[in-house]
Amino acid sequence: MRLRILYHDNCFDGLASAAVFARYYAEAVRPESEIEYVGVTHKPRIGVDPAAILREEGGENAIVDFKYSPEPEVTWWFDHHLSAFLTPEDEAHFLADTTGRKFYDPESKSCTLFIANVLRDRFGYHCGALDELVEWANVIDGALYADARTAVELEQPALKLMQVVEMSRDPELIQQLIRDMQSMPLAGIVERPYIATQLAPLLERHHRSIEVIREHSEYSRNVLYFDVAGFDIEGYNKFIPYYLYPDCRYNVSVLVTPSRAKISVGFNPWSPLIREHNIAKICERHGGGGHPVVGAISLPPDDLDEARRVARAIASELRAPGPGATSMLAPPPGFNVPE
Repeated sequence: MRLRILYHDNCFDGLASAAVFARYYAEAVRPESEIEYVGVTHKPRIGVDPAAILREEGGENAIVDFKYSPEPEVTWWFDHHLSAFLTPEDEAHFLADTTGRKFYDPESKSCTLFIANVLRDRFGYHCGALDELVEWANVIDGALYADARTAVELEQPALKLMQVVEMSRDPELIQQLIRDMQSMPLAGIVERPYIATQLAPLLERHHRSIEVIREHSEYSRNVLYFDVAGFDIEGYNKFIPYYLYPDCRYNVSVLVTPSRAKISVGFNPWSPLIREHNIAKICERHGGGGHPVVGAISLPPDDLDEARRVARAIASELRAPGPGATSMLAPPPGFNVPE
């Protein structure tokens, strides 16, 4: 018997969700099952590729931290994104489900904590060894850091692992990390050679991305816009904008990878200004999605010009009204790039 877990790839919460559910399944559902992992990524108006779903007698599929799929072979589902349903028909299919194995809570800060709570409350399962992982997944996905420095200077083991998770394009490394998350403390995982050898170059790229964003940002009316598509940056720490511009309310960015042109939109959790927009709804208008405080839109990589147009339009929408011309402001003093 096999279980295939389809998880949100290159996302700490996605991997942690897979790890928590896998340990539960192995201990409490089918201890004899073989468990395999398949990463899935957000694409414009597309959910889980039906070809990625395991289709064999006795097999099961679990989707965690990703959009709903009505495919009959999907037997478990957990998500917390506002944009969890691609169509009204998908949502109706979920609401009509009677298996008791599909769960949704858009109020949860992280899917990992949501899964842990469901497993405890509905199935009587709790694994204390996973508490550290659950706590950090909630901090990371819910942006519950004490300040931007904590999020950007990456002193904690979980935050070092976050860098590897978000930047690695090696499926074997990611899947080994999911397995280690089930049984090892995070500090121990960081010390494993397959992680340790990744960290030095990733931290170097991290510091470079701070400089690139610092030098190529447009800051106006409490909204930061930057475009790193031409700088060989396929991902960056999403709190860098607030580290450099602590008074920023929203940020909008563009980057490009071999598989997509990506627009990211976020609200500064430490902003002195209130949030006046639902970012998920803004992104959904352009084929993306996310949460009220953070979202993204993916376009084909050759649609970079369109991604830039959409990103600038969103930045204009988010800019607070007020008199005066748009001005370029430098980051306030005292926020230096860590060595």
